[in-house]
Amino acid sequence: MSEATPVVEQVRSADGTPIGFERSGAGPAIILVGGAFSDRNATRDLGAALAPDFTAFSYDRRGRGFSGDTAPYEVGREIDDLAALIAAAGGSAALYGISSGAVLAALATAQGLPVTKLVMFEPPLRVGTHVGVGKDVTPQLIELIAADDRDGAVETFLSVSVGLPAEQISGMRSQPMWGGLTAVAHTLVYDAIVTAGGRFPADQLATITAPTLGVDSTGSPQWLRDASRVAAEAVPGGRSVSLDGGYHDVPPTTLAPVLREFLLG
Repeated sequence: MSEATPVVEQVRSADGTPIGFERSGAGPAIILVGGAFSDRNATRDLGAALAPDFTAFSYDRRGRGFSGDTAPYEVGREIDDLAALIAAAGGSAALYGISSGAVLAALATAQGLPVTKLVMFEPPLRVGTHVGVGKDVTPQLIELIAADDRDGAVETFLSVSVGLPAEQISGMRSQPMWGGLTAVAHTLVYDAIVTAGGRFPADQLATITAPTLGVDSTGSPQWLRDASRVAAEAVPGGRSVSLDGGYHDVPPTTLAPVLREFLLG
């Protein structure tokens, strides 16, 4: 018997932009905030793993999937999107964000949204002397998208922001996945703006009062692991945990029990 097709709902953000989302399970609400190249599909498995104890919301950040995209882009508009989702969830919710989505979730929490608890999975921030995040490529990405050079935007983001070697990117170009990456290439500008080239938002993190957990994977580069820990420590009372996983990823079967303990504790 095949699984039922997920039902996509929509909520209107403050600027009128429709934001598409799926919900699963029953219990306290948790909104799953994806990172670069991701839409609601990327967090669906984690949502399913949390569903026995939570109402999990997987959504399309603006410009992706079933969500609209109103110009000009501003981080505040993405925070408004989260506010609309929290309202749809009943007025308060926990936030889980991965990569740039972790930074967005933290900024939304710092702005005072009714966030019950915050989880940040490897926000791509500069800490200490590491060289993980390169220069701010926002201006370059804007130029490439304006010229409709989606291949160039994806390549630039993967090489400069992610740090992938040229031969690996070349191999990716020949794979079917490349089309999916270029389809959302315009939203890479948004991720770059949210992360501000890796600038550490110490002042904002220090204002967060929601209980906060940083999570990193043992299979990730040390700079990402450090960023997760230091970001959590910048929040009063924040703590961090390392889990067995791959590059910038921990399987839902490993991650969900840890989130469950933190969120229900």
